[in-house]
Amino acid sequence: MASVLVCDDERSLCQLLEIDLRKQGYKVETVNTRDEALRRIDNSLYDVIVTDLRMPSMEDGLQVMTHARKVSPDSALIVTTASEDLGPAIQAVRSGAFEYILKKGRFHEEIKTAIGRAMEIVELRRQNLALRRDAASRNSLDHILGLSPAMEQLKQTIRTVAPTGSTVAIHGESGTGKELVARAIHDCSPRAAEAFVSINCGAFPETLLESELFGYVKGAFTGASQNKRGLFEVASGGTIFLDEIGEMSLAMQVKLLRVLQERALRPVGGSAEVPVDVRVIAATNRDLSLMVAEGGFREDLYYRIRVIPIDVPPLRDRRDDIPVLANAFLKKYARSVGKSLSRIAKDSLAMMIAYDWPGNVRQLENAIERAVALETSDELHVELPAERQKAKTAALPGPGTFPTEGLDFEKYVSEVERTILQGALQQANGVQTKAADLLRVSYRSLRHLLKKYRL
Repeated sequence: MASVLVCDDERSLCQLLEIDLRKQGYKVETVNTRDEALRRIDNSLYDVIVTDLRMPSMEDGLQVMTHARKVSPDSALIVTTASEDLGPAIQAVRSGAFEYILKKGRFHEEIKTAIGRAMEIVELRRQNLALRRDAASRNSLDHILGLSPAMEQLKQTIRTVAPTGSTVAIHGESGTGKELVARAIHDCSPRAAEAFVSINCGAFPETLLESELFGYVKGAFTGASQNKRGLFEVASGGTIFLDEIGEMSLAMQVKLLRVLQERALRPVGGSAEVPVDVRVIAATNRDLSLMVAEGGFREDLYYRIRVIPIDVPPLRDRRDDIPVLANAFLKKYARSVGKSLSRIAKDSLAMMIAYDWPGNVRQLENAIERAVALETSDELHVELPAERQKAKTAALPGPGTFPTEGLDFEKYVSEVERTILQGALQQANGVQTKAADLLRVSYRSLRHLLKKYRL
């Protein structure tokens, strides 16, 4: 339900507009003074703000418009005027207002039409924001690679649950492709044309996670200089994917449960409820039932998100899919670096099939990407991460063991750093905040290193 704020010192006009707009399905609030308008804009999120330019003076109307543009830049602003001098109204449009409406003739009809047009722009902005946030192209069942019975069963499950609209809980080890499954569910659902928005719940401290999910209003915390919509609103009409939900604090679990139950949220620092229409898909690599028993996860939230459970099998349980995945990654990365590699060495492929892949598909992809970058022959040879890590440890140079021919210091240190980062991520089951704790570095430093080594 779109929200509209009407600011006008004519009380009767406000009352009539409120009646008309509520009949159109809008959530409407009205105010009659500049100060009340400023307060409402500071404390709530509105899709459209309609303000009279004279309330009662021109300065009042202009201050409301200027404040709205600064604090609530995502809101569409419509100005109204009864003056025959259209100069100020035209200037308001040039300054960012969506449209101006004269208070005469078919004023009420024109206001409703203008709000309808403004909402089309607002929805388009939201869709563009979702697309910018998630630049990867849409995935479908064709992008879930594998011909094993386990993967065929998974694809059939996706086809079955996608049209239902029910909340889905995906369980699987780190790197198995839980987000890929969530995307496929979205793409096969009636919501496919709307936004798919994902967030890793383990990648944010509690306070930041709340503002990311639910948004915030100006002044909610230090640095909140304007209103911001949360990801639940950005995903309106579509799907939100809550990855690693098992890392969410108990306090945040309470707030999420309320949103799922009420289908409405309250931005951080806000006073008004915002209705949301979003399908929720959650994922974790942890045993939530065990967490419930130990008091680390709320039982009521557990049953709320686990309406339809889906298990994604680890790569070691579907070894027949390893050649399919490996060749797909070979084609992808060979093309990206302009190499003509088209096959994997038989001995490398045999070792990959026998290897357990603790990091699953993500680890396999990283291994292929690195092998493609380093390969100088006409076929791909893959060095398994476990063997490489063992070799690095055994060959660690030091007093009396430094190679006589010397070494490339920067390259060696980079490879050691990458290996350590991979080990920390594996130990932390892919949860970056935990990996940062294991390495005794800040979360920001870890993110920088992961980006540097493309992990």
